[in-house]
Amino acid sequence: MRSYRDLFRTPEFTPFFLAASAQTVAQTMGGLALGTLVYRATESPLLSAVSMFGSSLVQVLGATSLLAAADRLPPRAALTALPLLFATATAALALPGLPLWGLFAVVLAKGLAESVGGGVRWGLLNEILSKDGYLLGRSVFNMMSGLMQIAGYATGGALVALLSPRLSLLAAAALYVVAAVVVRLGLTRRPPRTTGRPSVSATWRANALLWSSPPRRRLYLALWIPNGLIVGCESLYVSYAPDSAGTLFACAALGMLAGDVLVGRVLPARLRPRLGFPLLLLLAVPYVPFLLNPALPLAAAAVTLASVGFGASLVQQERLVALTPDELSGHALGLHSAGMLTTQGVAAALAGSLAQLTSPAGAMTAMAVGSAGVTLLLMAGAGKREEVRAVSCETGSRG
Repeated sequence: MRSYRDLFRTPEFTPFFLAASAQTVAQTMGGLALGTLVYRATESPLLSAVSMFGSSLVQVLGATSLLAAADRLPPRAALTALPLLFATATAALALPGLPLWGLFAVVLAKGLAESVGGGVRWGLLNEILSKDGYLLGRSVFNMMSGLMQIAGYATGGALVALLSPRLSLLAAAALYVVAAVVVRLGLTRRPPRTTGRPSVSATWRANALLWSSPPRRRLYLALWIPNGLIVGCESLYVSYAPDSAGTLFACAALGMLAGDVLVGRVLPARLRPRLGFPLLLLLAVPYVPFLLNPALPLAAAAVTLASVGFGASLVQQERLVALTPDELSGHALGLHSAGMLTTQGVAAALAGSLAQLTSPAGAMTAMAVGSAGVTLLLMAGAGKREEVRAVSCETGSRG
């Protein structure tokens, strides 16, 4: 599979893509509206950040208890039911008088369901396209995510400014329903990829098998930690620029789109593996000067440049798919998704806590420095392993 045209000629890819697009717009609109609603009520950077990314905090619970369902549920049925569940939860968040504890309970319950949804979705994509088309397909989804986030944040920002956060939440709930209808009408019925009943023990066995491989383990760490810390920076946009957060979110989505085009279509296959770590560094470095409280135009430029680095995840995901058996593809990709979102949720809470103690700008700089430090440690570890491998090969040839 060599071109985007080939992708959209593939049966079922187009409705699958359209449903995911609607769901991405719904998620971004709802997140911005909820973060704004909570910040207006509490004036707390921590609570605002956790409301937007708090559902990610429970992803680890799903990854350790429910993830076996990703390969054991019929994909169409699961991808129809989940958006309907999200629509109900998002509409509940718009209820006037909902106490703060109730709001966070809904957010966390939604995150638990999302931990399974990622595995079902990306496992089905791998099934529709096969491994040779996964990178191109995932790059299209990432580009779509960037464009739909721009649209979602722009639309959500306008609805929040002109109407209210609650109406924006209701609009997001309607889009979730649209996504469910498209899945139900556009995808064919498929059996589960793996037989057996979902269980906690099955989840643990598959997790242990995936984690036992050192190459996969290194990939998971690279996929989870550096970009998770940068999402902590993003969680502070509302408190950093309360009246212009939508602009910063849109710029971040634009940079992510550029990075996905670069990795998915521009870079030749032989160069991609070499750019994973440099792109992770690019993701962090532009946030370091935020300590100086740059004006909105400079902040927007830095955010756009940094977000190009999110293209590193495509390099790492391609390698993960190549190292994973087909029958565990949904579980492996779900573990990546759940771990990534968990790290993002933890980072959002950490960033919000730092902002409470210092300032949003200071916290963003601290998170960026941490992300760059983790990337450098991973680079150093990878370099040592390459040296050991080279010595082993040399010794073997001499013997």
